[in-house]
Amino acid sequence: MYEVGGPEVLQEAEVDQPRPGPGEAVVEVAASGVNFLDVYHREGRYSLPLPFTPGTEGAGTVVEVGPGVTDVAVGDRVGWVEIPGTYAERAVVDSSRLVPLPDDIDFETAAAVLLQGMTAHYLVKDAYPVQGGDTVLVHAAAGGMGLLLTQLITRLGGRVIGTTSTTAKAELAKRAGAAEVILSSAVDDLAAEVRRLNGGQGLPVVFDGVGADTFDASLASLRTRGHLVLFGAASGAVPPFDPIRLAHGGSLTLIRPSLGDFIADRSELLRRAADVFEWVRSKALEVTVTGRYALSEAAQAHSDLEARRTTGKLLVVPDAAAVGRREETPS
Repeated sequence: MYEVGGPEVLQEAEVDQPRPGPGEAVVEVAASGVNFLDVYHREGRYSLPLPFTPGTEGAGTVVEVGPGVTDVAVGDRVGWVEIPGTYAERAVVDSSRLVPLPDDIDFETAAAVLLQGMTAHYLVKDAYPVQGGDTVLVHAAAGGMGLLLTQLITRLGGRVIGTTSTTAKAELAKRAGAAEVILSSAVDDLAAEVRRLNGGQGLPVVFDGVGADTFDASLASLRTRGHLVLFGAASGAVPPFDPIRLAHGGSLTLIRPSLGDFIADRSELLRRAADVFEWVRSKALEVTVTGRYALSEAAQAHSDLEARRTTGKLLVVPDAAAVGRREETPS
């Protein structure tokens, strides 16, 4: 990318073959996950020095290592997150941030689950430790992140109230374990509906990755001393607000966490990744890839994601032979 802006700034380009520096590895990319973080980088909301190659989640095979690399070797199958440069045939990655892939985890699964899976992991384990009996609101419950959160919360004994935009998406959320699903376009007062579905009571926690469009309703859905975990801004950034609102709402807490702070050292990165892979292996998490896009179609992937025309996970796949299957989006 040579400029920030809308999806149209994503243009395929030829660049020099990357070479690893000290502590780095070159990985032949098999698949790259598409995430709202990529959209934030493209828009300039989270700024990166121009020019840059977008994409922050990938999986592939190590083809070259630089001096001093001991974490991985040529031929290793690896995945990684939160390092720009994955919408490419090859990427240079700090070797300490590479996660070795178990033999039974394929490249597409790794690229589809690592970022969102580890995000879901820290959200339900650390940002707010979900307990059995908790009733939890999950916005955009049929999206890639929402489906994973719903599965994990249910696995931990929680009860999920989800929001979606269509009845078809509501069915997906219910299949993932949501006890109740609210069509956000069909209610005038979302918080009142949440409370109705919870016996008139507010909730201990809301997981909100939507942002501007849901923030007020999220706060209003909480009980006294409830917790709003705002982990994304799919609909745009939340405008500045007076923190006294948290006091008036019942001594509420607000956290705006980021995955990078929860995988800051290699041991924590590997621990969370191992848990996610085990959840996939045991079927506690079902990974649903609904769209594969060529590098030249990255702009379309972003357009589809931002327009909420998708469910599950989208991938950018450099291998043209693997591209093309896209499931029809529920509407």
